[in-house]
Amino acid sequence: MRIHMTSVFVDDQAKALSFYTDVLGFVKKDDVPVGEDRWLTVVSPEAPDGTALLLEPAGHPAVATYKNALAEDGIPAASFAVDDVPAECERLRALGVEFTQEPVETAEYATAVLDDTCGNLIQIIHMK
Repeated sequence: MRIHMTSVFVDDQAKALSFYTDVLGFVKKDDVPVGEDRWLTVVSPEAPDGTALLLEPAGHPAVATYKNALAEDGIPAASFAVDDVPAECERLRALGVEFTQEPVETAEYATAVLDDTCGNLIQIIHMK
């Protein structure tokens, strides 16, 4: 069994697509109209056939409560691997990204948490 796809709930799919591609560096894989919304996925340019991230519309009534609870408790909705957390933080800050957790380093890993501008906290991590 393998992870094929996961998702994050986003307030605005167009805004999310711009952030996840233009800022984070993912590439669009699927963009299919589904009623008023879209089946909109992004993937890593390093693994175009790998796990996809669905930019899921946040229209379901339970989503706002869920997203707000996670954000209020500082819990990331997703975690993305990077090669160097401090360097990635510098790159992203230059693009206007706001961090809710500055880089934290341990003997095993480094992490930071950013605001995706679409209602989610996202963790970046690299293992040492």
